[in-house]
Amino acid sequence: MVEEAPVLTARRGRRRTRGGGLRYPAWLALPALAWYGAFFLAPLAFICAYSFAELTGFAGVDFTWNLENYRYLWDPLYGEVFLRTLGLASFGTAATLAIGFPFAYWLARYARAKTLLLLLVVLPFWTSFLIRTYAWLIILDPGFPLFRALDADLLYSTQAIYIGVVYNYLPLMVLPLYAALERMDWSLVEAAGDLGDNAFRAFRRVTLPLALPGIVAGSLLVFIPLTGEYLIPVILGGNKTAYTGTLIAQQFSEAHDWPFGSAIAMVVIAGMTVVLVAFSRIAARGEVASG
Repeated sequence: MVEEAPVLTARRGRRRTRGGGLRYPAWLALPALAWYGAFFLAPLAFICAYSFAELTGFAGVDFTWNLENYRYLWDPLYGEVFLRTLGLASFGTAATLAIGFPFAYWLARYARAKTLLLLLVVLPFWTSFLIRTYAWLIILDPGFPLFRALDADLLYSTQAIYIGVVYNYLPLMVLPLYAALERMDWSLVEAAGDLGDNAFRAFRRVTLPLALPGIVAGSLLVFIPLTGEYLIPVILGGNKTAYTGTLIAQQFSEAHDWPFGSAIAMVVIAGMTVVLVAFSRIAARGEVASG
């Protein structure tokens, strides 16, 4: 009896693995890796190198090993900026989640014209982020009919920044939430009700764990960009309050202190890496629990 050899398919460079699946050659990932290296890793390496450099004269840079740029960040003044930025990012994430989750839930389970409603969610992306932010200058102006009737002046205030953040980043929260909820098997929720769970308990034990990947994805899409947000505080806040994004921009464009601006950017990137790892672990635990 002749023993059969493992099945190998030379066509197109593919071969079958032990589990029967197809294993594709690694070189297919080279274009993506080249793009990633050229437009992310290489600029990041330059920023890292600048963060250890020393400012000489008005705008000169001496590439010597120097930790003074990071020592400056221990000043309470910069700690206040970081905490203010963290508060902005946390508020934006919490507010968009609180508004976006009920809408995504209704859209996934009860809405009929889903395509039209999803189009309305995506519609703001058809215009520039800058134009959408400038539009709120007109709406929040004290002469606008609504605020004139309320005798309220929110323009160039922290409240105006928060409004702009929620408006601009809400679609980034709604879309991942909808994608997670739309794939749910709603018969599981009905089964939980049949077994004695009330609506809140069924939501906590069934819906929330299954929607956790969408919550994590939406939170990352909102939280991470907000840690470096620049346009909204400058336009709607009148650049009166310093956030991390505005601080980095000032170091590069006004103070011409590229080493210190690079050090601030590296600290933000390191912090976001920690947040990303933490969210990934939360999502992994949620998938294990739901599975």
